[in-house]
Amino acid sequence: MFKLISKEGKARRGEFITVHGTVQTPAFMNVATAGAIKGGVSAYDLKDLDCQVQLCNTYHMHLRPGDDIVRQLGGVRKFTGWQGPVLTDSGGFQVFSLAKLRNIKEEGVTFASHIDGHKIFMGPEESMRIQSNLASTIAMAFDECVENPAPHQYAKMSSERTIRWLKRCQAEMKRLNSLETTLNPNQLLFGINQGCTYDDIRVDNMKEIAELGLDGYAIGGLAVGEEASVMYHIIEQVEPFAPVDKIRYLMGVGTPANILEAVRRGVDLFDCVMPTRNARHGQLFTHEGVRNINNAKYTLDEKPIDEQCNCPTCQKYTRAYVHHLFKANEMLGMRLAVMHNLYFYNHLMQDIRDALDKGEFENFYKANIDVISKRI
Repeated sequence: MFKLISKEGKARRGEFITVHGTVQTPAFMNVATAGAIKGGVSAYDLKDLDCQVQLCNTYHMHLRPGDDIVRQLGGVRKFTGWQGPVLTDSGGFQVFSLAKLRNIKEEGVTFASHIDGHKIFMGPEESMRIQSNLASTIAMAFDECVENPAPHQYAKMSSERTIRWLKRCQAEMKRLNSLETTLNPNQLLFGINQGCTYDDIRVDNMKEIAELGLDGYAIGGLAVGEEASVMYHIIEQVEPFAPVDKIRYLMGVGTPANILEAVRRGVDLFDCVMPTRNARHGQLFTHEGVRNINNAKYTLDEKPIDEQCNCPTCQKYTRAYVHHLFKANEMLGMRLAVMHNLYFYNHLMQDIRDALDKGEFENFYKANIDVISKRI
């Protein structure tokens, strides 16, 4: 259940109540692709970083260790040690981004594994069965991700097929949740709005999937190379047609500024590999902007990464030490950097929620939008 607590303009403050815990929104989901955060961060670390939702990848966990194995071990939450809600993506994005050879038909997609090349078939039913085995809190519908730009005709055809696939996902999840052997019979299903960067296709898609009474609605196929202004425009077009009483999720986004802009346009939920990926290369988000800890100027700097941050890294280590770890190629440097960036993202969301609670989001937005993404 999604409970809308308050609004300021389009920005929404809410609670998303699941069988595995309540998520305060707006929220950022921390991406544990194969059951762990890249950079040596575990599910137990995520609790200390004030994470609310862990996101795991259906495609990767299907290949390794295998969703049947995860099922035998009690599901993804027991397997990883994470006790809160887990969202699993459908595998659709990986199929279309990693698979060099793929054959798309109405039944689903045949493609080659990026690991060893063996052939795999995945369609709506297969994706639902894999996610049911993983026993995540939230399962994403299987969709087709189309590259931007794409011809209008193909984008429309793909959008219509994604809707047909969504209906098959809904029917299969209903069947799976009714089985006595299902690990999580309360698994939720989110549909995904697609349509490339075409307003008419996006709006028609959202109107149609809104009628299906799903547990949540995602906007997919953005933040894949188009200008940020285009992404914001698409959000503005589809937002009026997204159900007010259901949670809204912008997939794969993004920078702190992207998040502020999307919250301002009515989005509740986010995920992105950016904070962890950038951290592993020494790019650290702070209240002053983005800091490159590789720079020589930090060699003797005894300040924390961010003087306003209470993360484990900033409380214990100096910029000079983290700089040294990166220069020495010590894995600890990556771990400390990833922990800092995830804490920063999770607490950016807390600050957004606090501002919404006080009716001061617009002031918070204006004070931070030009600061948090600038390079120091």
